[in-house]
Amino acid sequence: MLWLSVLAVTAANGAMKAGGPLALGERRLPPPAVKVISLMAAALLAGLIVINLGGTGWSDVNSQQVLGVRAAGLARALRAPMLL
Repeated sequence: MLWLSVLAVTAANGAMKAGGPLALGERRLPPPAVKVISLMAAALLAGLIVINLGGTGWSDVNSQQVLGVRAAGLARALRAPMLL
């Protein structure tokens, strides 16, 4: 049953990925739509990090992880090398 679910999700994912180019054809998206789409990956990643740091019901907050993410954000803001 699990593999059937995995195959169904895989097929749905492929259909959704193929649906965009099929629906648009050779037309281009408007510039505001391109801006929104380009920011979605960063917003989703930030949300995932926040949810994983908070734990279930924000009861499992690990202060060391929060400090690590804060340090990484500060290093990125200061344009430190990625290896740092």
